[in-house]
Amino acid sequence: MSNITVADENIGLDAEVERLAAQPYRRELLPNEDGSWFARIVEFPGCMTEGESPTEAIENLDDAMRSWISVKLEDGESIPPPSTATQYSGKFNVRLTPILHRELAEAAERQNVSLNSFISTSLALHIGHITPTNGTST
Repeated sequence: MSNITVADENIGLDAEVERLAAQPYRRELLPNEDGSWFARIVEFPGCMTEGESPTEAIENLDDAMRSWISVKLEDGESIPPPSTATQYSGKFNVRLTPILHRELAEAAERQNVSLNSFISTSLALHIGHITPTNGTST
C-alpha cells in the first residue's frame, strides 16, 4: 500500500490534516512509573506525548498527531497509511534449531497442550497480551 499524500490541492491544509487524523491509526497508551501516561501513534515516528491520566494523554496525543501530520505535509512528506490496512492471516513460519523444537514439544506435552497452543500462549505472555497468573487477556 502506498503512502498517503495531500489528496487534493484545493483542500486546505487544515481540512487535510483533519481528514488524515480521522483515519484509524493505532494509538498506544502505557502507564509510566510515576503514575502519568505515555501515548503514541504507532505509525508516526516521534509522534508521542504524555498526560496525567489516560484521557489527558489521549487528548494530548490527538493534538500531537495533528501537529505531526501538519509538519509532514508542509514539508512535502507523505503520511504513512494506518497499519490496520494490513491484513494478517494468523499464520507464519518460524525456523528453530532441532534442540529448541524438541524442548518446546516436550514442554507442550508436559502441559497437555498442542505445540501450536503452547507457542501461541508463550508469545502472548511475552508481549503482555495475557497475564501469567490467570491466563486472561489484558
